[in-house]
Amino acid sequence: MFSLASQNLELVQHVMVDGGYTGNDFADQVKLILNAKTTVAKRNELHTFTVLPQRWIIERSWSWLDKCRRLWKNCERALNSSLQMVVLAFLEIVLKRY
Repeated sequence: MFSLASQNLELVQHVMVDGGYTGNDFADQVKLILNAKTTVAKRNELHTFTVLPQRWIIERSWSWLDKCRRLWKNCERALNSSLQMVVLAFLEIVLKRY
């Protein structure tokens, strides 16, 4: 994904990801393609509530997407259509904020 959009992401210096993107392979690819640092915001192993630094940014983004009615059900047949609906949802969020 980063290699396809590397021209548009040349100003990115830091990539923050969820716990699903752990491992050196992902971080190495981000470093190679974007020349950016990768930080994994991992959840607590005991699954108890603790405030983790920077984790709230990822959780806030998920909660914003949960408010979009179009994303409640997967009605699209093609994966590309679902991806575009997520992009449109984030675009709507950004336009409302600024």
